[in-house]
Amino acid sequence: MQFIEYAKCSTCKKAKNWLDAKGISYEDRPIKEENPTVEELKEWHKKSGLPLKRFFNTSGNLYKEMGLKDKLSDMSEEEQYQLLATDGMLVKRPIIVSDEVVLTGFKEAEWEEKLGG
Repeated sequence: MQFIEYAKCSTCKKAKNWLDAKGISYEDRPIKEENPTVEELKEWHKKSGLPLKRFFNTSGNLYKEMGLKDKLSDMSEEEQYQLLATDGMLVKRPIIVSDEVVLTGFKEAEWEEKLGG
């Protein structure tokens, strides 16, 4: 299982502590240094069953600076994938990617349900 994170993100730290406390093993991947590719994003989006907007870090500075709140609805899925792949700071984190599940953000109840432990 991959744990895709930004080290300075407090939510990522909480999620990592939760995984560690549950004894769930994972492989760390720094999102800023190893930005997800378009292909990865497409695969994760499909596997997650979530709306593509859930993959955007809507509270991030870059999202706000780029005015994406008003622009996303006019963009095709392909354009959104391309945009997400340009900068890891646009991507919601943390992301858990396993063979069975993809989770964005850290919602303890959702993680408990999907990952158990």
